[in-house]
Amino acid sequence: MEQIQDELKFLKRLTKMLAEQFGPECEVVLHDLTKDYNHTIVAIENGHITGRKVGDCGSNLGLEVLRNPSENGDDYNYITHLHNGKLVKSSTIFMRNSKDEVIGSLCVNFDITGLGNLIDKLKNFSGMQQAMPAHKSQGREIFAGNVNELLGALIENSVLQIGVKPEIMNRDEKKQFISLLDQKGAFLISKSSERVCEFLGISKFTLYNYLEQVRNLSPESESR
Repeated sequence: MEQIQDELKFLKRLTKMLAEQFGPECEVVLHDLTKDYNHTIVAIENGHITGRKVGDCGSNLGLEVLRNPSENGDDYNYITHLHNGKLVKSSTIFMRNSKDEVIGSLCVNFDITGLGNLIDKLKNFSGMQQAMPAHKSQGREIFAGNVNELLGALIENSVLQIGVKPEIMNRDEKKQFISLLDQKGAFLISKSSERVCEFLGISKFTLYNYLEQVRNLSPESESR
C-alpha cells in the first residue's frame, strides 16, 4: 500500500468492524498522515469518546513519529486521562509505504472509565485499597479537534516540564523549551513558529537560531 487512499474502502470497513466488535465504548480512528495535519482523520467510529470527527487533526503521537520517522511508533495498551475526565486504554499502529515512509495510523481508544469506577468500588468493599495500586495515566497522548488546540497543549506540557513561566525563562531555558517542542513535532504544525515566537517574546531569527543549535546538539544529529 503506497497511500491510505489505495485501501481506504477496506480500512473503513476494518475501522467499523473493530468498533462493532467491541461496542460503543470503543473508538476506532483511521488517520491519513500524508494530509494536512489539521485534517488527518478520514474515518472514525464512536467519536463521542474523544469528541472528534472526520476531518479533525491527529494527536501528538502522530507528530512525534512524523518528526522522527525512523522510530517504529507502534504502542499498545497505554492509558490516557482525557480532558473530559474519561480514562481510556489505547493502542496505535502506524502504516508505511514501500519506501518505509509513514502514511497513516489506526488507533483504538477504549473507554474504561466505568471499569475503573467499578474496580475502585470493589477495592473499597473488600478493603484492598492498599493492596491494589491506583490507576496511573502515562499522559502520553493528546486528543484535539484541531492543530491550534494540539499546539496549545504541547506548549503547556513543555512549560510544565521545564517548570518556568515563559516571561522569566533565560536563554538556556528557552532553548530547552524549543527543543522539547521540536522533539514532539510541534514545528510540523503550520504557523507554529509564529505562535512560539509570540509565546516566548522572541523573533523568528532567534527561534531558528535556537532550533539550529538544539538540533546540532541532539543525539540524532551526533549519530549521523
